[in-house]
Amino acid sequence: MDGSKRIIVFSDAGGTGRSYHADRNARNQCRRIHYLLEPGWRADAAIQGLGRSHRTHQASAPLFRPVTTDVKGEKRFISTIARRLDSLGALTRGQRQTGGQNLFDAADNLESIHAKEALNRWYHLLHGGKLTSIDFAAFERRSGLKLLNEDGELREDLPPIQRWLNRLLAFPIDLQNAVFDEYLALVEARIDALREAGKLDVGVETILAEKVVEIERHLLQTDHHSQAETHLLRLELHFRPSVLSFDRMMATTGQRARVRWLRNGRSGMVAAAVPGVSMMADDGEVLPIIQLIRPAKAERIKRAALDESHWHDIDLASFEPLWRAEAEIASQRIEVETVNIATGLLLPIWNKLPRDQVRVWRIADRDGASYLGRIVPDADLGELAERLGVKITIDVDPAALVHAANSHGRRVNLPGTELALVSALVNGSRRIELKGYAPERLDWYKSLGLFSEIIAYKTRLFVPIDRAEAIIAALIGQPTLCANAA
Repeated sequence: MDGSKRIIVFSDAGGTGRSYHADRNARNQCRRIHYLLEPGWRADAAIQGLGRSHRTHQASAPLFRPVTTDVKGEKRFISTIARRLDSLGALTRGQRQTGGQNLFDAADNLESIHAKEALNRWYHLLHGGKLTSIDFAAFERRSGLKLLNEDGELREDLPPIQRWLNRLLAFPIDLQNAVFDEYLALVEARIDALREAGKLDVGVETILAEKVVEIERHLLQTDHHSQAETHLLRLELHFRPSVLSFDRMMATTGQRARVRWLRNGRSGMVAAAVPGVSMMADDGEVLPIIQLIRPAKAERIKRAALDESHWHDIDLASFEPLWRAEAEIASQRIEVETVNIATGLLLPIWNKLPRDQVRVWRIADRDGASYLGRIVPDADLGELAERLGVKITIDVDPAALVHAANSHGRRVNLPGTELALVSALVNGSRRIELKGYAPERLDWYKSLGLFSEIIAYKTRLFVPIDRAEAIIAALIGQPTLCANAA
């Protein structure tokens, strides 16, 4: 704590009643990097140890780095700690994520429902001969697990994940890693699909902004018994991106064997591309994943999509100045995003909020302001107002309405009107159709740029994609969302 030593090694014995954090009253306030070498089996012991370097009144939070070898079976131990930390957090703090402290990714928990579904699919792919790591007979012989019933079909009560992991630890290292790679590819595919759909259950997630500005506040409902209120807030979030320097990127990524230096021919941006954890479709097809590391963000992309994109290879000498220039620009940029969040007493209206956005978020800024609730996209404001029978006056972005209808294929109520946008398939092509229009005003709709077609003896109105935003802006007029009182 005084800074006379830079490293401390402690066991469970040294993890009780001691403080090793960056205390504001201590001489050494450097950020701690806490390596977890042997997580063990007890989540409470792991929390006890991690809590030595992460305490109140600290100048900065530590970096937690669990350390394992390249033996994939070792993921079993991390998985057990992940599950128990998450469960302990749910019991002690009322939310799952508090226990894990963001230490583990959702794919690390091999005892989750998603991991169990992936294992069941792995058994079926093994039985169907679609895996390359090992064949069915060899797996039964090496693992000692009996997977078939008397009729020669897969048993209904297949071995659970714990037994599968235990037996896998006895495999030779190369075979163990090959089996794990295929299994984790199935897990990653499920996690990615849930994350993209906004349905990944990860408890409360935090959005940390430099500044949060409350633009508007609307009362949605007041509880008759407790008088507790539910509000819809329009917040303006100011973000300063976290920028990865070129030297740091080279230290962590540049030494990898298969790293590629890419530049986007359209935007001019650069990225370091490294192979990521592959995904596996339910039919056994392996989908290679590439991780694109950029100065201000990282993303995962399928290799097939990367090959068809505008990214192309360049040499490192050309790559370095482009990265440094992009990082410099990103470090000076402040990004502003506007969101709607339903906060307060949510349980009575939980089923009336958008079903595609089920996560609970905490939005906080550097000054201590904090908001807890569910985010409501602009495209769902009209439907929310109709369900609750309230009036909401918020400036809605027409582009968000068009995107929701066109990309997500869903019905979008236009605020302040009886109109709605829906995605329709006409003559093999996808269009945006306007529903609920008044037939007597057909000429007026056409004057705005909509076009009509008679299909099955019925006149239908469609919105041209290239002018959709301007047309929607004209249709909604004053951005007032009003429920039909009748």
